[in-house]
Amino acid sequence: MKLMNSALLTLLCTLLTLPALAAGENDSVAGIISPIPVKVVIVTMFETGEDSGDDAGEFQRWYERIPLDTPFPAPHMHHDLHMNLESGVLGVVTGMGTANAAASIMALGLDPRFDLTKAYWLVAGISGFDPADASLGSVAWAEYLVDGDLAHEIDSREIPDDWDTGYFPLFSQGPGDPARKSYNLGEVFQLDSKLVNWAFELTKGMELPDHPTLEDTRKLYVNYPVAQRTPFVLKGDQLAAMTFWHGTLLNDWANDWVDYWTDGKGEFVSSAMEDTGTFQSLSYLHAGGKVDKNRVLVLRTASNFTLPPPGKGAAEYLQEEQHDSYAGLDAALENAYLVGSKVIEALLKNWDQYENTPPAR
Repeated sequence: MKLMNSALLTLLCTLLTLPALAAGENDSVAGIISPIPVKVVIVTMFETGEDSGDDAGEFQRWYERIPLDTPFPAPHMHHDLHMNLESGVLGVVTGMGTANAAASIMALGLDPRFDLTKAYWLVAGISGFDPADASLGSVAWAEYLVDGDLAHEIDSREIPDDWDTGYFPLFSQGPGDPARKSYNLGEVFQLDSKLVNWAFELTKGMELPDHPTLEDTRKLYVNYPVAQRTPFVLKGDQLAAMTFWHGTLLNDWANDWVDYWTDGKGEFVSSAMEDTGTFQSLSYLHAGGKVDKNRVLVLRTASNFTLPPPGKGAAEYLQEEQHDSYAGLDAALENAYLVGSKVIEALLKNWDQYENTPPAR
C-alpha cells in the first residue's frame, strides 16, 4: 500500500507540473525531457500596463523589437516569461524590489522548461544616478553590486555626537567599523570584471540620442558639469536598497557605503532596488549547477538624479520626480535597449565561440 501511495503521489506531482511546463505550440512531454537551451536572459524589473502598445516600461521594447513572441505561462512568478525560440533570447519581468527579484530569478533558475547552464544574463533597468558621475539618459555598466538594506539604524536625533550617521553595517559597532568586514551576508557582489570590461569596451563609443526633455533638467545642475553632458556610456557601480532614498546627505551616504564595502575599488553611480537580490539567487543557482554567475551583466540607465538641483529641497524635488514622470524616463528606457541589444547581438553572432568561452577570457 505504501508503494502504491508513493507511486500515486509521484504521478499526481507530474500531472500538476505539466500545465506549467506547457508553452503555446511547444506542448509536449518531450519538453520535460529536453529543456529549451537559452542563450541570453534579459532581466527587467517592471512593465507599465500591457507588454505592448501602451506606455512602455522596462520590458516593452525588448518584447516588441526582438521580438519575444513565444509566451511561457509562469504562475509561480511575477510575470509570464516570453522567448524568441529562434534566437534563444528569454525575457523576464521580476517585479520591483529585492524580494521580488530574488524570488523570480530563483523560480526561473529552477524551472525545468529551460536549460540555463550556458545562458548570459543581462539586467537592464532604469535607475537614479549621482549627478557627479553621469547625465540623464546615460548608461552604466556595473562591476560591483552593493546592498543598502543589511544594516543597523539609530534615528539621527539619537546618535552619538561623534557619529556622522545613524545607519551602519549590520553587526558592526558603528559607522566605518572595519572589523565587520571579516564576513559577508550578501552586502556586496563582484561581477566578472573581464566580461564587464568587454561589454563596456564594445559600447563606450556609442552615440546615444539626446531627448529634448533632458536639457530642461540637466541645465538646473549648474554645479555638476558631468550632469550637463548629453547621454553617454560609462562604468559605474550599483547600490540596491528597498527604500527609495533621495537627497544630498543620503547621496553622500551611498558613496561612502559603496566605498566601504568595495574597499575603495567601487564607485557609486546608480541607485535601484533589485540587483543584489538577483545576483544572490544566481549565486545559489550557480552552486547548484543551474547557471553560470560569471556570465552576468548589469546595465542601469539614468531616469532621474539621486539628489535635487541647487535651490530645491530634497522633499520638494522627490515629490516632482515620481516613478511615471521622471525627466529622463523615455531616454533611459530607449538607451537601455540600444546599448543592451548591441551586447546581445555580439553574443549571438559569435555564439560558436561564446557558448563555451565567455568574451575576453
